[in-house]
Amino acid sequence: MKKFKHLSIYFLTAIILFSACKKIDRLPETDFSDADFWNTENDLINAANRLYQELDGDWIDNRADDAVNQGGPNEISTGNRSVPNTSGDWNDRYDEIFTANNIIEKAPRAKVTDAIKNRYIAEARFFRAYAYFKLVKVYGDVPLVLHTLDINSPDLYMGRKPRTEVVQAIYDDLDFAAQWLPRRSELPAAQYGRVTKSSSWALKARVGLYEGTRAKFHNVTGINWQNHLNIAITSAQSVMGEGHTLYSNYGNLFTQTGEGPANTENILVKIYGVSNSNVIIAHNNSRDLENGRMAPTRNLLRQYLYSDGLPAYNVDNTPSTTRSSFFVNEANEPSYNTILDNRDPRVAFTFFRAGDVAYQGPWVPKTSLGSRTAYAPKKGFSVADQTINGAATTDRILIRYAEVLLIYAEAKFELNGSISDADLNLSINLLRTRVGFAPKLTNAFVTTNNLSMRDEIRRERTVELALEGFRYDDLMRWKLAEALLPQNLLGAKFIASEWVGTNGNSLNLNSDQVLITEPASSRHFRPERDYLYPVPIHEITTSGGNVVQNPNWQ
Repeated sequence: MKKFKHLSIYFLTAIILFSACKKIDRLPETDFSDADFWNTENDLINAANRLYQELDGDWIDNRADDAVNQGGPNEISTGNRSVPNTSGDWNDRYDEIFTANNIIEKAPRAKVTDAIKNRYIAEARFFRAYAYFKLVKVYGDVPLVLHTLDINSPDLYMGRKPRTEVVQAIYDDLDFAAQWLPRRSELPAAQYGRVTKSSSWALKARVGLYEGTRAKFHNVTGINWQNHLNIAITSAQSVMGEGHTLYSNYGNLFTQTGEGPANTENILVKIYGVSNSNVIIAHNNSRDLENGRMAPTRNLLRQYLYSDGLPAYNVDNTPSTTRSSFFVNEANEPSYNTILDNRDPRVAFTFFRAGDVAYQGPWVPKTSLGSRTAYAPKKGFSVADQTINGAATTDRILIRYAEVLLIYAEAKFELNGSISDADLNLSINLLRTRVGFAPKLTNAFVTTNNLSMRDEIRRERTVELALEGFRYDDLMRWKLAEALLPQNLLGAKFIASEWVGTNGNSLNLNSDQVLITEPASSRHFRPERDYLYPVPIHEITTSGGNVVQNPNWQ
C-alpha cells in the first residue's frame, strides 16, 4: 500500500474540466454551467487536478538507439514513418493547453486571496509550458494559443508561430509559476506531487539547455544560444539552492520504495495508485519490461564506463582511443555477463545479468517472448507492479534532481568550452558518489587519458538517465541522430550454452557472434527532414492551410 497519494487522486475532475477533440478545442456548453464553480480554493484545486490527470507517464520510448520494442522496429527510429492524418503528439498537447487556459482565465473569479488564485494559475501555466515544450521539440513552430477559443474565434485557424516566440512564452509561464508556486520545503506532505518553484526552475533549465545546444549544434542563425545556456545555468542553480538531495539508492529510486516527500530528488512525478487492490489510475510498466517493450541495446551498454573510469566506445559508438584495460573484445567475450562485468555500478541497476532472478525466474538470454536484444531491463522493474496486469502503481519520475545537475554541467561546458573541477564536483561527481563509482571526472583525468570532456559529460547524462526517455531528444539537439540512428542496433552475444532453447541459426549475428537486432540497412535518417516530425494532415486542412507542413515531408 502506498503511503502518499495526495492529489486526492484525480478526483472530481472528469466533471469539472472537459476533454478536447482536436488541435484547439472549446468548452462543451451542454455539459453544465460553471457559473457556480470557480468560487473557492477547493474549486481551484479540483480544477488544477485535471492537469495532473492529463500528464503523460512517458514510460516507453524506442525512438533512439538505446532500446527496441518486441513488437518490431519503431517507425521514427528507422526513418520509415509517413505523414499521419492525426497524432496524439499534437492533439494531446493542445488538450492539455486547453485545460490550462481554461483555469488561467476562470481562476480569477474565485473569492479567495490573490496569492491563492495565483498559486493555481501558476500550476496551469507550468503545465501549459510543459505541453508547449513537448510540441516545440518535435514540431518546431506551432500555433501559440494562450486563451480559450469559442466557435467563432478566428484563432481557430491560427498558423504556426515562430519557435522563438513559443519558447519565450514558455519562459514567461515558468517565471510566473516560479513566482507564485510554493517552495519544496513549504509544500505540505499531503500535497506531495503538486508542482513547486523547483519544478518551474528545473523545467526552465531543461528548456534552456535544449534550445541552447540545439541552436549551437544546428548552427541556427538569429538565435543567441548563449542566452539560453545562461538561462539553463541560472535556473539549475536556483533548484540547487532549494535543498534537494540525491536519493541514496539508485535502484530503489525507480520503485515504490523511493516514493513520497522524503525523497527530495523527485521534482515532478506522475502519481499513480493507490495500490493494485485499489487502482484509481495505473500503468503496466513492469509487465512491459518483461514483455520486451523497452529492451536495451548493446549500443546503450557501450556508453557505460568501466570500473577504472575509462570507456571502450565514444558517444558516437566508435571505439575510443584510450580503452579500459577491463574491456574484452566483443569477439572474445566468453559469456553473456562479460560485458556487464567491471562496469559503472549503474549497469547493475539497469540490466539483469544471466542467472539473476528477473521477471518469472532466473534470466536466460533469449529473443522470444521478451527482449529482442536478449538484454533484460531492470531499471524501474517492480515485483509488486508485475503482480496484476494493468494495475501497476509505482510513480513515474518526470523531472529529478540528478537531471538538474547534469543540465548544470553540460550548460557550463557548452557555454564556455570548459568546466572547472569545482563545478564537476557540484554535479557529475555527486552522481558517481551516489552509486559508489570511485573514479571521478576531472580535467586532469580527461587530459591524461586523451578523452573529450564533452563526450564524458554526454556519457554521464546518457547512463544516469538511461531508459527514462531522454536519449532521442538528446540526439536531436546534439545533431547526432544522422550518425547514430542509421547504425546497426546490437544485442547480446550468442553463446549457445547460455541461450538455452535458442537455435543460433534463427538469429542474425555479426562476425563476432553478436546479435544484430536491427541492421543498418533497414534504418534511415534524412537530416533535411527528420529532425522535425511531420505535421498531421488534419491540422493543415482544418486550419484552412494556415498551418503549413515541415520541410521535406510529403
